[in-house]
Amino acid sequence: YLVGVGRADCTGPVAQVPLMGYANPDQVGGGLLSRLYSRAFIVADPEGSERVVFVSADIGMVSQRVRLEVLQQLRSKYGELYRPDNVILSGTHTHSGPGGYFQYSLLWISSKGLVRPALSAIVNGVVKSIDIAHENMKRGRLFINRGTVENSQINRSPFSYLKNPESERSRYSSNTDKEMLVLKMVDEDGHELGLISWFAVHPVSMNNSNHLVNSDNVGYASYLFEREKNAGMLPGEGSFVAAFASSNLGDVSPNTRGPFCANTGEPCDNPQSACPVGGAAMCMAKGPGNDMFESTRIIGQNIYLKAKELYEEASQEVTGALSSAHQWVNMSDVSVELNATHTVKTCKPALGHSFAAGTIDGVGAFNFTQGSVEGDPFWDQIRDQLLGEPSNETKACHKPKPILFNTGEMTWPHPWHPDIVDVQIAAIGSLAILAVPGEFTTMSGRRLREAVKSEFDSHGTPGMNVVIAGLCNVYTHYITTYEEYQAQRYEAASTIYGPHTLSAYIQLYRGLAKAIALNATQELSRGPEPPLFNMTNVTLLPSLSAENAPAAKTFGDVLEEVRQEYREREVAEVTFVGANPRNSAENATEHNFLTVERYSNVSSSWRVVLNDASWDTRFYWSKGSRGQSKVTVEWHIPAGAEPGVYRLRYFGHYKKRVSLLRTVTVPFEGASSAFQITAP
Repeated sequence: YLVGVGRADCTGPVAQVPLMGYANPDQVGGGLLSRLYSRAFIVADPEGSERVVFVSADIGMVSQRVRLEVLQQLRSKYGELYRPDNVILSGTHTHSGPGGYFQYSLLWISSKGLVRPALSAIVNGVVKSIDIAHENMKRGRLFINRGTVENSQINRSPFSYLKNPESERSRYSSNTDKEMLVLKMVDEDGHELGLISWFAVHPVSMNNSNHLVNSDNVGYASYLFEREKNAGMLPGEGSFVAAFASSNLGDVSPNTRGPFCANTGEPCDNPQSACPVGGAAMCMAKGPGNDMFESTRIIGQNIYLKAKELYEEASQEVTGALSSAHQWVNMSDVSVELNATHTVKTCKPALGHSFAAGTIDGVGAFNFTQGSVEGDPFWDQIRDQLLGEPSNETKACHKPKPILFNTGEMTWPHPWHPDIVDVQIAAIGSLAILAVPGEFTTMSGRRLREAVKSEFDSHGTPGMNVVIAGLCNVYTHYITTYEEYQAQRYEAASTIYGPHTLSAYIQLYRGLAKAIALNATQELSRGPEPPLFNMTNVTLLPSLSAENAPAAKTFGDVLEEVRQEYREREVAEVTFVGANPRNSAENATEHNFLTVERYSNVSSSWRVVLNDASWDTRFYWSKGSRGQSKVTVEWHIPAGAEPGVYRLRYFGHYKKRVSLLRTVTVPFEGASSAFQITAP
């Protein structure tokens, strides 16, 4: 094959924008722990015209808006080379990235509308990563390997999982998929290019009290792998690209100690995930570490170590033709033939009461609990007044789900949920990547993989390695099995197209697999094209206005200085007169907020040893009054840090008023005093 890899920043604004994932209105950005990246991989046939693009981006999910804008840019650059059928865009599902990049109204509520700088950062980052991969295409080889990851996940809805038939459950040793699949890429001389790992786990080691933008456990795994392979480079630099992509993670949590009542410490592993005192709002899962930062590192390191082992031992070469199959489908109106006599249908989208309960990884608001199959008269009345009562048809279609948000019948200012959804498979020789538009649960994913594999088998393509890539192309929440749907926990309440959603997807993906196996992808109907809404800049974000420094100070001045001396495992920190980091996101694409620099006696100069993409640094911004704000830079000095003289630097932009109606953005910087790191 011809193989190309690329990586580009897609972080966007790190302040004031709500973080996407927990739908917690209080969880807005207030700084940066690690940068977010888009990682792109292109595999092409050196002789023919076939090629496949797989992108994994450190974002909550790929929205339809992101996908359509990326495809527009690719078309204007490359013509028909990169198209809806051969470009897969997948989100890692970090819950600590900026939101605001959606066109459907439901997702505006928790994102404060459309945040153009966040959307642009993602779209431009994805396109740039593809550009870099495109420019670096060279002859190469692919290898595949799979293995088991231990101690890194639990099923967070085990009572739903138990609804699946005993005969089916008895075929599996666990209620989560522990298998990791790794695709290794080298050039023809054996030089390492990169890898993609697929593994099912929610990147929610960082909980909903976090305000620092970061890529969570899977992002930490990417960081460790790239740091090792790009030795001597700063984080985010170097040619080796390691993507840790999402899979069927719907009911899979990294918080391995399980759910406990925050107030009493009692376990709350019950069908309602509720505590005796305080109800569901008190029931939260704990990760393996002492705090969320440590848990993120522990889970991320587990995933990285397994991927490294599988990568190093990968010997099964991937060969064979490239092909891709794609359709747009109106998911609110699919007829599914369950058997010769029985046909069922999907529904207009709707969310159930338990959607509002959240999960043990991020509890919801008010007093909603999981497992609600009855509505609540109080909330139903509020819903009817505010949003309109669901039609009888929609109510009946979704049974036993009591509908809280009847999104499929809500169209102001735009539809609240998508109807038109992408289904897509890309085949690279013996590897079939199923790009799914949401979060399949463990058992849903097993059924889908099995159905697609048997479809390939029965049409003369046996032995395919089938992997699910999650959160691709458009976000449609969750996909549970029909049996899990009956329990109406969070995942089922969020299965928006009703109880037969999974059956519909299985039917559709079988059709794609058959077309690939029979070399008939040209004959698939394209389906109805999704809308691209004409979006005005509807945002509730505070506007960026002129800023001030305190009296007798200027931007970048030190307010609280570092100590003169530190040891490893201590935290060096300095606080500066700061400015809103959104100014930087909107004025510089490649902006570093901070550096850690070491003094070199040889060259008598300062050398950058870390940047803000490092997981050892933290950048905090806090807004004060009268247009003033502070920035704190922390360096959590790792064990084994080289002794010597160091300093911390901060780079920002402030808004300066130049006339009554006009402000300009002015760059500035600040530096701490020098400090010593002493040997332990």
